[in-house]
Amino acid sequence: MAASAATSVAGLTATAPDLASAIADWQAWLRDEKRASPHTCLAYQRDLAHFLGFLAGHRGGAAGLADLEALTAADFRAWLAARAAAGLQRTSTARALSTLRGFFRWLKRRGLADNPALACLRTPKLPKAVPKALTAAEAEEVVATVAELSDDDWIGKRDTAVLLLLYGCGLRIGEALGLTRGMAPRRGQEALVVTGKGNKQRMVPLLPVVTAAIDDYLAACPFAQQKDAPLFLGTRGRPLTARRVQQRMQDLRPLLGLPESATPHALRHSFATHLLAGGGDLRAIQELLGHASLASTQRYTEVDVAGLLNVYDRAQAKSQVRRSR
Repeated sequence: MAASAATSVAGLTATAPDLASAIADWQAWLRDEKRASPHTCLAYQRDLAHFLGFLAGHRGGAAGLADLEALTAADFRAWLAARAAAGLQRTSTARALSTLRGFFRWLKRRGLADNPALACLRTPKLPKAVPKALTAAEAEEVVATVAELSDDDWIGKRDTAVLLLLYGCGLRIGEALGLTRGMAPRRGQEALVVTGKGNKQRMVPLLPVVTAAIDDYLAACPFAQQKDAPLFLGTRGRPLTARRVQQRMQDLRPLLGLPESATPHALRHSFATHLLAGGGDLRAIQELLGHASLASTQRYTEVDVAGLLNVYDRAQAKSQVRRSR
């Protein structure tokens, strides 16, 4: 049973039976009790697999629970050094370290293993990221132009509706594509219940232009679907993928002269940034975005400053070009 647990968790084969069994239980706890998304579970799994793979080579054999307890701060630092030597980004290492700490906390609570040496490690200092939003004019042009990329009328209406959910409601792309036919908002509907990260639900207000776009798409869509079927479909009637929406934005960038940062997620950033610029309350925007922490929402207060600096830099660059002629 324990041996099969090692292979049931993909990539975590460099483990002794007792640790393999603990990992399987931890994954079940993440999924069933903490209700982490499949994407989050997979990311944690990969981080832990990378650490245990390093450990197998570092210590010369498959690790067990007793080996985890015996690790020193020097062992953990060697792992961090190996990640740095491999050119892995600090953001990736910070997440992996967070995964490791979470796993060790879980082991301690279950009475399986305890190692205080991990507390000695410092999280890598990360560059302060500022969300890259489009201007209001750019966002509106994206929504108004995307339908022109398709020869099929219903596909153009579908793409318009998807992008309006991202910009008009601040949805993540996964949240928009996770809607079913039965959940589709209709004309006159004022709010939409969205299931976000960790299966947490929130209510977002609906603009008439959003519900009208979805209504137009449903009227034009050639595929009849049940209420529990995906709302947004591809050309063959299968669920629309995030990659397809990303490709649409990629096609729009050269057409509209937009930067590389103009992605579907940038429309969500634009939603928050434009609300804040219009005097929106930070706490209210936090609720609309589904952020667990206000600190995540506070990043948007720096967007206007960053935008001004970008305008200044572009103006300086143009001035230098004129002087060099």
